[in-house]
Amino acid sequence: MRPALLFDLDGTLVDSIALILLSMRHAFVGYVGDAPSDEQWRALIGRPLVDSFREFVADASEVDRLVGRYREYQLEHHDRLTHAYVGIVPAIRQFASDGYPLALVTSKADWLALRALVHVGLDDDIRVVVGCDSCTRHKPHPEPVQRALTLLRASSARAIFVGDSPHDIESGLAAGVKTIGVTWGAFSAQELSEAGSDLVIDHVADLSPAVERLGAGFG
Repeated sequence: MRPALLFDLDGTLVDSIALILLSMRHAFVGYVGDAPSDEQWRALIGRPLVDSFREFVADASEVDRLVGRYREYQLEHHDRLTHAYVGIVPAIRQFASDGYPLALVTSKADWLALRALVHVGLDDDIRVVVGCDSCTRHKPHPEPVQRALTLLRASSARAIFVGDSPHDIESGLAAGVKTIGVTWGAFSAQELSEAGSDLVIDHVADLSPAVERLGAGFG
């Protein structure tokens, strides 16, 4: 039995970092107060959008307004600024063909995560999607990973979570799964290592060998 493979979306499967930062900048245009820097916002990638805005804005109605402006820009430019990382689509399709149970674990809204999968052509390969609508608690809490494992009918003792952020790594470790940190997204190798990632890789071509290496330890 192949181990279950769980994947983060933004910064792991799809390059949407520019879209995320541009959407944030659009949201804060005209805002009376201090807007976050790109680096401050980048550090929050992987967490639910509302939670990220709450880091900088206390008023709930203002958070709602900013989220609305963010969504406005994001939806208008989603397909133009969302691309699968080179090599990711064939890699995921090979995992699916080889019989690995696959799931997406993201802090993005479920419907928007599915839109990204459809856009890059991975919706037939990754059928299980756990987004922020599927859980009451979010990464770095283990609930999203646990939810995905339940839907896959998989054990945490035979599962690997692949992500680009410390939030992914912490969520996976808290759920008792092995983790692979990838550096082609928003975070550095040092940040992923400090979060406790079992392996850190720099290239998509390293993904399959990393899965095989960790999977060999499952027996």
